[in-house]
Amino acid sequence: MASASRVGEGPMAKTDRRPPKRKVNLLRREGVTRVDWKDVTLLRKFISDRGKIRSRRVTGLTPQEQREVATAIKNAREMALLPYPGPSQR
Repeated sequence: MASASRVGEGPMAKTDRRPPKRKVNLLRREGVTRVDWKDVTLLRKFISDRGKIRSRRVTGLTPQEQREVATAIKNAREMALLPYPGPSQR
């Protein structure tokens, strides 16, 4: 007789899990080959409402693209084109 403590059995068993939805790479979709710190409209898509840089899990970028975007955002912040992280706008 099988016990209910096994993985995959019992009332809390996970069944029929769907694979996660594939993230869309915004840079490739818009045809951007080089990220520029002066392109504020593009960079705003990678910033949360609090001004934080969104993670790769959220944006769907490659590691190299994420580094380029993060560097561009930091440069734009330094030039006062983008806000630094802070409380949300209410």
